[in-house]
Amino acid sequence: MFYNACMSVQILSEYLEYLEIEKGLSTNTVNAYRRDLSDFLEFCNCELNLVSRSHLNSYIFKLREKKYSPTSVARKIASLRGFYKWLCANEICTSNPTLTLEQPKLPQKLPKVMTIEEIESILNQNLTIEQKVIVELLYGCGLRVSELANLEISNIDINAKYLQCLGKGSKERIVPLGKKAISALKNYLPQRDYLIIKFHINSKQLLINENGRLVTRQDIYNFISEQGKKIHKHISPHTLRHSFATHLLENGADLRIVQELLGHSDVSTTQLYTHISKKRLKEVYFAINS
Repeated sequence: MFYNACMSVQILSEYLEYLEIEKGLSTNTVNAYRRDLSDFLEFCNCELNLVSRSHLNSYIFKLREKKYSPTSVARKIASLRGFYKWLCANEICTSNPTLTLEQPKLPQKLPKVMTIEEIESILNQNLTIEQKVIVELLYGCGLRVSELANLEISNIDINAKYLQCLGKGSKERIVPLGKKAISALKNYLPQRDYLIIKFHINSKQLLINENGRLVTRQDIYNFISEQGKKIHKHISPHTLRHSFATHLLENGADLRIVQELLGHSDVSTTQLYTHISKKRLKEVYFAINS
């Protein structure tokens, strides 16, 4: 049994390496796969080639007993499917027990969206120069929080009015910079140069706070969450990204262009924002005519 467990761990390690190097998945995504698959291997406690549909059914039942959300269960099933597809392709397993697994039906939740007035209200707060850049790049460029946290100074070309960011799956994309984002960056960059010299910082990262510390994903989350409290709304950095996409579509932007700007590989993901626009249109209509 000890030998089998060691073999399973080694095979899982090879699969995770494949996801990271060959598939180009981010560290966060690979770690999510690691957690999901390690949990499953611990539950089954048998050779990978001996895992049956009954093992899978028992595992999913256990997840539901533990009150995992349908979204979490669906993610874990997707992790198992990908793993067993790779195991069979590499002839580690002779059959794939996940083939007939059904995904739980997920309720389609529309993401939260802020109004333009709420965005302006945040920008009118007593923000630091660096904080204004954070808001302008999350909202004005629709960046993911990890994309913003990892953005380097060389990724920005103010003269050409665009930035280059590395999205999911290590996919690069070009995003135009609007006037407000450019203005915020022009105010911030001299301060960044000063901080680099003052604190002897050897980093290409764009965002550095006033204390000379590199800004992390968690710093950005905490900052946006605090701003949400000021406008009495629970928001995250992704809320600004959702708002960016929705406001573009509401103002006549082409769906395919918004897809490119967001870095979505599938247009159906972007299409969700058209439902938000219709929902908001109804809310405005009934507010006026009630």
